[in-house]
Amino acid sequence: SSGINAEYGGLLLARRLNQKYGLDETYTGVEEVDGEEYYVEKEGERGAFYCVLDTGLSRTSSGARIFGVLKGAVDGGLDIPHSSKRFPGYNTETDENNAAAHRARILGEHISSYMQTLLDDDEDAYKRQFATYKKEGIMPDMIEGMYTKAHAAIRADPSPAAKKEKPEGYKPKSYRRPRMSIQQRKGRVAQQKAAFLALH
Repeated sequence: SSGINAEYGGLLLARRLNQKYGLDETYTGVEEVDGEEYYVEKEGERGAFYCVLDTGLSRTSSGARIFGVLKGAVDGGLDIPHSSKRFPGYNTETDENNAAAHRARILGEHISSYMQTLLDDDEDAYKRQFATYKKEGIMPDMIEGMYTKAHAAIRADPSPAAKKEKPEGYKPKSYRRPRMSIQQRKGRVAQQKAAFLALH
């Protein structure tokens, strides 16, 4: 599921960035999850926010999370040069992107089928691996709906939650030792001297 979370993280990043610079109405990106290849085209006077993917030291293997972030950011309306060769669903033999397979991956169908397999075959493993899902009452057939709701919520309002007001007189916890006065330092030196002389 971390690859899916990466895709939704990229979508959230793109929608927030476009909202911050007033581009969210012009460059809406992909409204519905379809897994199709998408490229942002210039509309109106202002161009789309242009980005370049820097993978750094991350491995660029097919299906890596970094490409999930890329897909989410592009679907969110950012202009990032890319190809679909590293996305799930891409067939190297036919040189084509299977949009249905990519959509299924984005909406967590592989998680849903794995959950169902564990539920049928090994209930103890299911309870171990999906304890949080079970606690929240999420069953295998609810996964796609959960991710569809997340997609809709990000598109509806990507702005970050308001920061909580700190109570009056709030002081952050400090791990530094408070500064000693000159009398305290002299007393500490006197103690160390006494301890040293007592040993010798």
